[in-house]
Amino acid sequence: MLVGLAYRLLGSRADAEDAVQDTFLKWQAADRQTIEAPAAWLTTTCTRRCLDLLSNAHRARVDYVGAWLPEPIPTPAVSDTEGGTLLADSLSTAFLLMLERLSPRERAAYLLHEIFDTSYAEIAAMLGIKEPACRKLVSRARGNLKITEARHAPPRERQQALLEAFRLAITEGATSQLAALLSAEIRLSADGGGKVPTIPEPLHGQADVLAFLTNRLHDYWADYQWLEADINGLRGIVLQQRGSVTAAVTFGYDPDGGVTDIFIVRNPDKLALLEPLTPATS
Repeated sequence: MLVGLAYRLLGSRADAEDAVQDTFLKWQAADRQTIEAPAAWLTTTCTRRCLDLLSNAHRARVDYVGAWLPEPIPTPAVSDTEGGTLLADSLSTAFLLMLERLSPRERAAYLLHEIFDTSYAEIAAMLGIKEPACRKLVSRARGNLKITEARHAPPRERQQALLEAFRLAITEGATSQLAALLSAEIRLSADGGGKVPTIPEPLHGQADVLAFLTNRLHDYWADYQWLEADINGLRGIVLQQRGSVTAAVTFGYDPDGGVTDIFIVRNPDKLALLEPLTPATS
């Protein structure tokens, strides 16, 4: 639970694990006989550590080369039930990027209340504020998120159709199936972290996005090994070359299941967790 909270707060599994490790070290050093509610103590300690890390992360992202995207993580397949959809929604790349638009305290309060079902009183104690202020944080976060794309996870059959259409567009130049699935305002963002070549700014609109896929990525990706996998709660694509992961692709959706975003992570520092994936396990 702590790793899940920290990852949603930080957008990095490595940073999340560091935050949980720091929490564990404080737990070991604490006088546990004085801790009446261990779960609340651990959540509070982890949340406060994440807020400290978020301040440092924000400064680092100001100087980040190109678009910054969350670190993709492999996730178990989720069902189309309400619980499964909630899991997918709160892990998706699109949702994690929406959280970036919130202040650190808004982000923590929103996640703790909306995703982890923590009471306002408990969150207020964790953040060192009064309960009315906590309620305002969550309310303000809800308002900020409503003016952006909402969280949407279409049926897996539609996600699967998208993967096939995306592959056909790049490997064979056949774009009709993919174009029918893309929204008119489709956006493509790529994260190379300044370590591998990629587009410096996001692309907007079907014409530019489809041209990039068929003209540019066709030359680079046609010979890669394509693996379909559950990434951040939704179906995505892992590309390998000579056994090493070179890219991960995830998608964002509108309420009708149309594709609003294509997210490509190529920064090698963010792909380590996808290395164990194989055709047999994906």
